[in-house]
Amino acid sequence: MSDSQKWLVLTFSVLLGGLLYLLAPILLPFAISAVLAYLSDPLVDRLEMISIKSWRLGRTQSVILVFLTLTVFLAAILVVIIPSIEAQISLFLSKLPDYIGWLNTRLIPMLQQFLHVDIEPVDSAGLIEILKDHWQKAGGILATLIGSVSRSGTLILEWLMNLLLIPVITFYLLRDWDELVARVHDLFPRRSAPTVAKLAAESDQVLGAFMRGQFYVMIVLGMIYSTGLSLLGLDLSLLIGMMAGLVSFVPYLGAIVGIVAACLAALLQFQDPMYLIPVAIVFMVGQALEGMLLTPWLVGDQIGLHPVAVIFAVLAGGQLFGFLGVLLALPVASVIMVLLRYLHRRYTGSGFYSEQFKL
Repeated sequence: MSDSQKWLVLTFSVLLGGLLYLLAPILLPFAISAVLAYLSDPLVDRLEMISIKSWRLGRTQSVILVFLTLTVFLAAILVVIIPSIEAQISLFLSKLPDYIGWLNTRLIPMLQQFLHVDIEPVDSAGLIEILKDHWQKAGGILATLIGSVSRSGTLILEWLMNLLLIPVITFYLLRDWDELVARVHDLFPRRSAPTVAKLAAESDQVLGAFMRGQFYVMIVLGMIYSTGLSLLGLDLSLLIGMMAGLVSFVPYLGAIVGIVAACLAALLQFQDPMYLIPVAIVFMVGQALEGMLLTPWLVGDQIGLHPVAVIFAVLAGGQLFGFLGVLLALPVASVIMVLLRYLHRRYTGSGFYSEQFKL
């Protein structure tokens, strides 16, 4: 590649980055649709391969089947899970006075005696008033969303456009995904096309580990934790279980967050330290299933991102581009990691690396 070509590529990359930054407010539905299409494409490809008595599903029929399944899944989240979480939080708030009373009369005196420090009792009346006031103003999760939309005509239009655009864009991206990938591949210079294809395959391997396999692991872990805590009778079982599952993309973070939150909730609800043992068993079972079954089955031996890289990518993406940056943080970080590995291989295989220098 000549110097002029290098400068042309650099200029194009800078202009493209600036354009994406300026268009970030309207790119969110496209980014969400691209993620959904990428997650669903392998399933569509498998459906296309199924044949029954010399009859096969076409690409469009396979996309419709997967699209309907995805729609039902997302609708179930909105209709079932969110109201259930809201009901659990309301139940927790209704019992909060008893929990705070137990803290002030039992737990805090024990801690003072054991730690030999003065601990101020919790202002139950003030805390309960603040929490109830905020909860009543919110009117529940769904009511908050609906209320925020109804306050502005422009906001209503934006919400409706996004809700309509996401399924439409997802459908067309999913239907033409293989063709789009092939066309992008054809745009690259023929001399560099094999290298680009190899790097794209490595990027897809890394992305598959985090955006396909890890996504399924997160959902299954959330269900395992929620079911286990529910069997123990914990009021916030669904909220804590799904929260622990959703942050489990960082190894051990989901289990740590979940077990701390579940132990605090169990201690407040049951007021008996013995309940901490079954809570810990639930998360130990979840971790064992993740390590021995879920990760090998759903993720496989694909090389993923380092946990520190995951945390940095998510925080950096959110700082630069908001929710859009968070959504695209892992794909971009995966591609950057693959490029860095490629540059490292080129460097270690070059004469500059192997050359002996004499001091």
